[in-house]
Amino acid sequence: MLKMSRLSKVYRTHMIETHALRGLDIHVCEGEFVAVTGPSGSGKTTFLNIAGLLEDFSDGEYLLDGVAVRGLDDNARSKLRNEKIGFIFQGFNLIPDLNLFDNVDVPLRYRGFNAAERKRRIEGALERVGLSSRMKHYPSELSGGQQQRVAIARALAGSPRLLLADEPTGNLDSLMARGVMELLEEIHAQGSTIVMVTHDPELAARAQRNVHIIDGQVTDLDEGPRFGADGTSEPRPMAASVDAY
Repeated sequence: MLKMSRLSKVYRTHMIETHALRGLDIHVCEGEFVAVTGPSGSGKTTFLNIAGLLEDFSDGEYLLDGVAVRGLDDNARSKLRNEKIGFIFQGFNLIPDLNLFDNVDVPLRYRGFNAAERKRRIEGALERVGLSSRMKHYPSELSGGQQQRVAIARALAGSPRLLLADEPTGNLDSLMARGVMELLEEIHAQGSTIVMVTHDPELAARAQRNVHIIDGQVTDLDEGPRFGADGTSEPRPMAASVDAY
């Protein structure tokens, strides 16, 4: 689903070069739930921006669902991003003047779906996150946890191949965070591929696999999902290096 090989990202000014990623290698298979951890400034955000085709990279190779990203023009990148990726942001990024239905509708309009198809997808996504009865409410009328559920519904409505979650519980209290994490686990159990950046070791431990990044490089990559006696995947124990921060 996502394969980065020897990926580098250098930010340059007229006097300084900053190496955000240094030969990073990471491979996420279809259906995995991967947590990406690391201290502030380690390169997690740069990795996520590149994974989401929001930012270009300096060197290396990136394959998204088998498509080589390097060299694509802006239109091709936008099309690939809209068709393949759903984003879940820490700050929700909801439009305050639009109700829930219209917030979820915004990215679907860019996809060119007709009104009937958009309505079907919006209602289905809001029902999936337990907010179908509130689709005419506005973000200000919801709790933080409910707003994050709307953001998840917006990501799901486009039927993405990959969900990228950037600190999805960072602005929530522990109870709301637990509810959002349980929802992500349900979505994963239904077959979605999820890559989640988090500082929270407890959340990271609930993913199938942890990838730890320091100084733009993967420093710890555990061995993949563990399976229980019933054949279902179980959360992996947190990699030891995650405790480093």
